[in-house]
Amino acid sequence: MARRHPVLRGLAMLLVVVAGLAVLVVGVAALRGESLGERFTFGNSLAVVELRGVISDAADTVEALDRLRQQDATVGVVLRIDSPGGAVAPSQEMYDAVWRLRARKPVVASLGNVAASGGYYVASAADVVVADPGTLTGSIGAIMEVHNVATLADKLGVSQTVVKSGRFKDVGQPLRPMTDEERVLLQRMVDDVLGQFVDAVARGRGMEVGRVRALADGRLYSGAQARDAGLVDELGGLAEATRIAWTRAGQTGEPRVSHVRMRGRPWWLDLLGATRLPDLAAPGGLLFLYRGPLPG
Repeated sequence: MARRHPVLRGLAMLLVVVAGLAVLVVGVAALRGESLGERFTFGNSLAVVELRGVISDAADTVEALDRLRQQDATVGVVLRIDSPGGAVAPSQEMYDAVWRLRARKPVVASLGNVAASGGYYVASAADVVVADPGTLTGSIGAIMEVHNVATLADKLGVSQTVVKSGRFKDVGQPLRPMTDEERVLLQRMVDDVLGQFVDAVARGRGMEVGRVRALADGRLYSGAQARDAGLVDELGGLAEATRIAWTRAGQTGEPRVSHVRMRGRPWWLDLLGATRLPDLAAPGGLLFLYRGPLPG
């Protein structure tokens, strides 16, 4: 029997691998209860962008939202948020990106298990906010954590000599108590960011600043309570948010949906339907990520 040509043998192996990947993708989609059409669509469609876990960087989400803003075939966007909050600046960058997108096409925020603090900050920029009745949301406020281990350092015999250029350069030094003057300085920063948060929610929700400030004591609300307070428009899940976005985009029939892949993720994770794992060790809330004096 003649031996098979090496090129033909290589092509045959490639076909087997491709077929195996196709079967794997279909199988995973079936196990997850999804159809492939949710990820690969033709014609006008809604884009679903997921914001999950603690907010520490905005680059991927902002890039995706700005890209969708330029795509004519994307008639609307559903922003699915499941986040306890995170850093201040990335939350603000995503808020601004949602606002830019909203000027071109409808944006509906769908709040999942939790969309609090920075997560709600981003959601408030959407045209419509939809939450489940039991969603944890709100937590409008800002927090800064500065650790003090001076007592422990004394017990261990640890000390530190600091040479600084100004009296506030070592604010948050963990080996000494914070002075009253430093506490006032940091409190002013937190209050300033709270004001920015309140103004952003008031702008996005079309509410009076005073009304938002009355709600901005850091407390959590259920989805039902948030609707009564004016922070949420409708109660429902992702399907309801999708229907609202499709209708607002002037489309009829069943919504066609495509799930957006973040460029910072490996492509094969999206093919398998995988999602980014939340950073359970990181804190939630709209947080100044400050752990002591900044170098330099």
